Amino acid sequence: MGALDYLSNFCTVTSTRSKRKPMQTVEIKVKMDCDGCERRVKNAVTSMKGVKTVEVIRKQSRVVVSGYVDPNKVLRRVKSTGKVAEFWPYIPQHLVYYPYVSGAYDKRAPAGYVRNVVQAYPASNAPEDNIVSLFSDDNVNACSIM
Repeated sequence: MGALDYLSNFCTVTSTRSKRKPMQTVEIKVKMDCDGCERRVKNAVTSMKGVKTVEVIRKQSRVVVSGYVDPNKVLRRVKSTGKVAEFWPYIPQHLVYYPYVSGAYDKRAPAGYVRNVVQAYPASNAPEDNIVSLFSDDNVNACSIM
């Protein structure tokens, strides 16, 4: 048995190919003032391996990169252009329960966006008000409020 195991190691095919990164979208906030800034950031990110699409929205100071990339590497590449960059800190306003809580509302945020903060979401241990449970299906004239 030992000799057969030894010889079978030479016959097996092993793949040295590494696992591919998952397809993802990375959003980065970058202050861009002119066409030159926009072009410099776009060219830096486009030349990365695994990048499929790059969308630069100068009005929102936003760069959206899609592809098989590592988000931290994309952020480092954008910072290497000399620009101040951070991950996109905003989420759409309609996804947040309390958009005007302190810390969530930001005057510099694009229209329809608020900061992604923990205080904007309801507490996980807080009881939810379930309006439907106040009324009875058995007796439609009865209400538990009364």
